[in-house]
Amino acid sequence: MSLATLTTADRIATLTLRRTDARNALSLDLLQALHSRVDELFTLPNISVCMITGEGKAFCAGMDLKAVLDNPPKARELLHSLADLTLKIRRLPMVTLAKVNGAAIGGGCGLACVCDIAITHADSKMGYPEVDLGVCPAVVAPWLVKKIGSGRARRVLLTGGLMSGQEAHTIGIVDHIVATAADLDAASDDLIKRLAQAGPHALRATKELLNTIDASTDATLVKRGADLSADVLQTPQTQAALRNKLSK
Repeated sequence: MSLATLTTADRIATLTLRRTDARNALSLDLLQALHSRVDELFTLPNISVCMITGEGKAFCAGMDLKAVLDNPPKARELLHSLADLTLKIRRLPMVTLAKVNGAAIGGGCGLACVCDIAITHADSKMGYPEVDLGVCPAVVAPWLVKKIGSGRARRVLLTGGLMSGQEAHTIGIVDHIVATAADLDAASDDLIKRLAQAGPHALRATKELLNTIDASTDATLVKRGADLSADVLQTPQTQAALRNKLSK
């Protein structure tokens, strides 16, 4: 079974993370599968909207820290793969909707922010706890700044911790909120169908313009963030903190 699947119906695509045994944490294998599916999306000119979601109870638990513990080269490779994936998703010509069905942590919250629109339920868990673990969230920081502004992003990233879906909606990380997880499917379907009814050329042209306005196609900061995160991750202090955290 593929770790990421892509289905299409009419003008709508659905990209699903399917590493449910690890709460869809971002391993190299999962990232490779996601790259392949996103590359497919670039070849589908009739798709107007793509929904990105996670199978199971989590959207994405972030970077697979167990996979990179005591392995700096693998950590750098994973972080650059994540950086490249976020840039690809942002450059997709169709509108992207993050259906945050459950926990979206660290890189997972970054995936939600890089999408054009995000929806979740009030009790989901979101946020960037990297600094609590001694890790630097530099890969996802540019996308959070673009989403909620530098002042709010500074508070979120430096404070660390997690927040509820309701709090994430209040500060602008997600754009639409429903009361419970049971309400999410119907609300997401309604939203994506409404988006798909818009003129396809108008959607693509508007997204391209917005990407130009906010410099989304400039890879410099995201790629630099991957290197910065990797440098911090390989320090003895961070490795010791992660080893202690993961042993519990």
